[in-house]
Amino acid sequence: MNDEKQLHWLVRPSTIRKLWIGSSIVLTLMVLAQTVIYVKGYFGFDAWFGFGAVFGFVSCLIMVLVAKLLGLVLKRPMDYYDEPQDKQSPDASHDNIKESNNGV
Repeated sequence: MNDEKQLHWLVRPSTIRKLWIGSSIVLTLMVLAQTVIYVKGYFGFDAWFGFGAVFGFVSCLIMVLVAKLLGLVLKRPMDYYDEPQDKQSPDASHDNIKESNNGV
């Protein structure tokens, strides 16, 4: 228990569990509120019971999957910004250009 007190309050296992429980209760109450609050749907299917919760979950899931795929496409190796060993440094090539222009 002593180690748990040293952690930041948001990363403590007990706090994470409380946040999950609290969020689940709030989300359940929001869906159940649709039983007493009339929701006027503009397209017909958006008035279905729990449509907002399902739509939000599926949208979030799709965004995460697209971000994962985009990460695979845009990922660079860990040594991407390291200088290549076989090429000269940019300063050395710049000096060679100056020397060749002096002879003209």
